[in-house]
Amino acid sequence: MKSISVHGIDEETEKLILERARKRGVSVNKIVKELIAESLGLDPSGRDRDNRAAFADLCGVWTQEEADRLLQAMSGLGLDSVEESEWP
Repeated sequence: MKSISVHGIDEETEKLILERARKRGVSVNKIVKELIAESLGLDPSGRDRDNRAAFADLCGVWTQEEADRLLQAMSGLGLDSVEESEWP
């Protein structure tokens, strides 16, 4: 595996990296590798990532009750499904 040196890291970034490593009880190297992987959309654990939570504040999250109420309202209007052939 290749090594990469990163120069010129500002003090605030260094502080946050060191703090995260200390809190997790892992090396700075491990934290930096995880941060790089995450920023590239990779999962450092090797598992598939579920990114829905990252967009919840933008899109909102419905409770099951809210979803059920919407589907019930749609069915009353004849909108319970849309066939692909009906798309514009």
